[in-house]
Amino acid sequence: MKFRVLFLLVVLVLFSANIASYAQDSTEVITVQDTTTVKKANFFTKFIKYFADANKPSNKKFNVSFIGGPHYATDIGFGIGVVASGLYSTNRKDSLTPISNIALQGDITHIGFVLVGLRGNNIFTRAKWRIDYSTYFYLFPSAFWGLGYDMGNDQANATKFDRIQFFAKADFLYKIAKNLYIGPTIGFDWATGTNFQGKDSLLVNKLLGDKPRTTRAFHYGATLSYDSRDFIPNPYKGIYLMLKQRNYTDFSSKPYFSTLVQFNFYQKVWRDCILAYDLYGQFNYGATPWTMMAPIGGSYRMRGYYEGRYRDDNMITTQVELRQRIWRRIGAVAWVGAGNVWGQGSDFSWSHTLPNYGVGLRWEFKKRVNVRLDYGFGKMPTTSDPAIKAKRSSAFIFGINEAF
Repeated sequence: MKFRVLFLLVVLVLFSANIASYAQDSTEVITVQDTTTVKKANFFTKFIKYFADANKPSNKKFNVSFIGGPHYATDIGFGIGVVASGLYSTNRKDSLTPISNIALQGDITHIGFVLVGLRGNNIFTRAKWRIDYSTYFYLFPSAFWGLGYDMGNDQANATKFDRIQFFAKADFLYKIAKNLYIGPTIGFDWATGTNFQGKDSLLVNKLLGDKPRTTRAFHYGATLSYDSRDFIPNPYKGIYLMLKQRNYTDFSSKPYFSTLVQFNFYQKVWRDCILAYDLYGQFNYGATPWTMMAPIGGSYRMRGYYEGRYRDDNMITTQVELRQRIWRRIGAVAWVGAGNVWGQGSDFSWSHTLPNYGVGLRWEFKKRVNVRLDYGFGKMPTTSDPAIKAKRSSAFIFGINEAF
């Protein structure tokens, strides 16, 4: 019931902002010579005008706008999120240079979850060079179920702890042919777990033993990608294919490695409707620490699952989404997908495939930059303890730009 009320309030806010935009766009302006003093616009008028003008063309060197709102997710509770979107060109005199973008996200919830993140694509003249980057900090009252499908699928395995995590990553890509890029990738990852509940917790004794609760590592490697998307934050057409190899080291123990593969496809299917497809794989090998294993869930793939509940050395996910503009700046999406994790002595099994589906609301905050509100669903797990009730995975997600 709380979710329905919250979702309705958010819809009304976005609908009101859209009405304000429509009213302003359709108002007839009549110029009359008069000596009457013009009244200064009040705060509410400025507020409405700010959102009405947010998606209009701008001559600013750096066109940035902010928006905030409530949200709810099963893993982080009720919260307030603030997002910002910035668009700019690295060469304003060259019309063939694609627009660069940057997105900032901040979030805080009633259970103590804190997130601050930044991601973007800096594209140089004629897209000869580009830098794709992201950096995030999390403070997360979290839970851990173990490694692999079987442990993650048992509600009774949950061990609560506090997770603190920071990462910074960047790809420096050079165009070697039309839409084809290659270049180095670098980054740093740091994660720690504290306040594990219970002396005999599953996580501390059975899985980690004397392994460190804190892990840190630098990574370096290479990225090869083909990218014909017309606009990275919200493509209407094109293909994105990426192969990335990362080598991790903390300079004191054995290195470990990760291979990432991604394929995206975008195509218009009917008026104002885009079909988007995503295939993603992560394959780890070597002495991969538990904090760096491939996790199911999050804001971009397998939406609705508690991030990291299902984790292992290897992961593959797929999703297909229909994105339909409904009226002016308001749109909606619906998606279905699936994912699988395996490793740690277990082979890939089709029976361990996790379903995913959901719907979402879109509001065009800036031109082709959407604020998104998604509600995703996952699998109903089992429980080995009758006293612990199993709950279906679900989450309400507030963010900016499309999920993929």
